[in-house]
Amino acid sequence: MTTHSTASASLQRPRTDVDRLADEYFDRELALSPLAMTALGIDERQDELDDLSPAGLDAHDALARSTLNALDRATPCDAVDAVTIAAMRDRLGLMTEQHATAEDKASVNNIASGLHSVREGFDAMPTDTPAQWETIAARLRAVPLALQGWFTSQLAAVDAGLRPASRQIAQLSDQVDRWVAPAGYFEQLVAQARLRDGQVLPREVAEHLDEAADIAAAAYRAAAERLRTQLSAVATPEDAVGPERYRLASREFLGTTIDLEATYRWGLEQVAEITAREQELADRIRPGAGVPEALAALDADERYRIHGIDALRTWMQRTADGAIAALDHTHFDIPEPVRTIECCIAPTSDGGIYYTPPSDDFSRPGRMWWSVPEGTTDFSTWRELTTVHHEGVPGHHLQCAQAIYRKDLLNNWRRNGCWVSGHGEGWALYAEQLMAELGFLDDPGDLLGMLDSQALRCVRVVLDIGLHCGLEAPAQAGGGQWTFDKAWRYFNAHVSMDEGFARFEVNRYFGWPGQAASYRLGQQAWLDLREAVRQQDGEGFDLKALHARVLDLGSLPLDVLRQAVAG
Repeated sequence: MTTHSTASASLQRPRTDVDRLADEYFDRELALSPLAMTALGIDERQDELDDLSPAGLDAHDALARSTLNALDRATPCDAVDAVTIAAMRDRLGLMTEQHATAEDKASVNNIASGLHSVREGFDAMPTDTPAQWETIAARLRAVPLALQGWFTSQLAAVDAGLRPASRQIAQLSDQVDRWVAPAGYFEQLVAQARLRDGQVLPREVAEHLDEAADIAAAAYRAAAERLRTQLSAVATPEDAVGPERYRLASREFLGTTIDLEATYRWGLEQVAEITAREQELADRIRPGAGVPEALAALDADERYRIHGIDALRTWMQRTADGAIAALDHTHFDIPEPVRTIECCIAPTSDGGIYYTPPSDDFSRPGRMWWSVPEGTTDFSTWRELTTVHHEGVPGHHLQCAQAIYRKDLLNNWRRNGCWVSGHGEGWALYAEQLMAELGFLDDPGDLLGMLDSQALRCVRVVLDIGLHCGLEAPAQAGGGQWTFDKAWRYFNAHVSMDEGFARFEVNRYFGWPGQAASYRLGQQAWLDLREAVRQQDGEGFDLKALHARVLDLGSLPLDVLRQAVAG
């Protein structure tokens, strides 16, 4: 494994007992998760899948508890150690709370279920050689057992009182139908299988892959049937999880505790504020027009149009590379391995856009994935430029790859094992705003696209907290309790998005409590932290230096981040 050293000798720090404890924990976690090994590019046990059964989850819980006991005896040697201890206590403590309440078992939704993690585990596997394709075939044959374990956990969650929502069962089963359909994920995996040089697979390997894909697809078909029968029989028509469950989920995604009602009111205020800003900009784009008319004008302007999925990927890559070139040495110092990002069209059509970090040795680059809904072939750059900044540089790619790069400073758990949505998604949303502040969104259309993206994240705060905590919907949405129809109308009143993406979004909020709000709440935490450091440093404030400092911390719970940076 290649070591990429970025720092001067003065920044090298010796490995401490706390580092060893964190790395031992992370190594033992990896031993429980072949999928995590895949994500890191570790070529071990790649023919296996995770144990998603209650017994598998028990093993993670036992490891977390023993590590927490060891942390109680740990003594920090420096500030890096102090942050590691605080972050591990937060993350592992939450893991044990979730296990005690069976929340780690329940995962029926349209984006982050065990069915998703198993399927996505194939996307990052190497495909250069016949042997690597044989490994993929072996893992495909392991799918039935993994899915059986996941179903056992879902039934255990039901026994603990956590019933899946009927809406999420329908969403997930429909997704699985698309994966196993003709020309769906599994058929395409076989049809598009090639070696690194573009050659077709040897006949024997191709036959093994075809047989294994059939086994995996059959397991997913059976999973869809079990969702519609066995789990539907014990499902609840209620979408909301309630304030108690929401608070625990929110702490997982934020690493801090929020006042739910006050934050909900703040979210409504933020929606109103950004709507007013959008209207001002719409008037600049087309004098006298409302926001919908301005958006329609932008969509009709060929300067902003992309036709075809191949053209979308080309534009993504060119735009991401251009941002790296423009920001390096001016606003950030980007290490050489971090300057590479690969833009890809996802092998599914679920409607999401996401990022996967590089392998630990950077032999596999960080990747931006675009899951294009079926039938969507035209795209608007004014709408999507800010998304490339969010997923690429200065967003997720910079923050994730920079942390992975800092082997000289951070232990393996800090670099690769700790991810907090409020920190990470908050940074990526902050990165969108930062690009406007730095002058990269002076085009009115591109700027309106960024504001529309910000509006989306403000709406998420309202819908996520409002729905799950039973708070009253605003009069604009119809008042009273939130329903899907009210959420759908409210969403479309404030966010411009193609219907396929929009339906995926709103259904996601209903099935993944706490996550959607973490973007805007995390962004605000970054803005507040920047202002606190500005006040502390006075005339000596250096934004580039602050960004370098916080990126070198890796992902942290928000409370730990604030303490580490601003005291």
